[in-house]
Amino acid sequence: MYLTKEKKAEIFAKHNESATDTGSSEGQIALFTYRINHLTEHLKRNRKDYNTERSLVKLVGKRRNLLDYLIKTDIVRYREIIKELGIRK
Repeated sequence: MYLTKEKKAEIFAKHNESATDTGSSEGQIALFTYRINHLTEHLKRNRKDYNTERSLVKLVGKRRNLLDYLIKTDIVRYREIIKELGIRK
């Protein structure tokens, strides 16, 4: 399993004020980015895995919606998370 409890807690602890705050936009965006990177590597090896491709597209859409919300509410936090995670835009 690529996403263990420990890895998830580590992601949330790094991008939130506390490790138990799983609802913040930054934490969710960081988690989605981790999952997107994992699925991208999987699809490089398995080109015809269309179910995974669909899951990847849905995750990218969810992350995009969170980023749009963050850019409307707090542009500084948006710029920090984009820079930290290396997301283009």
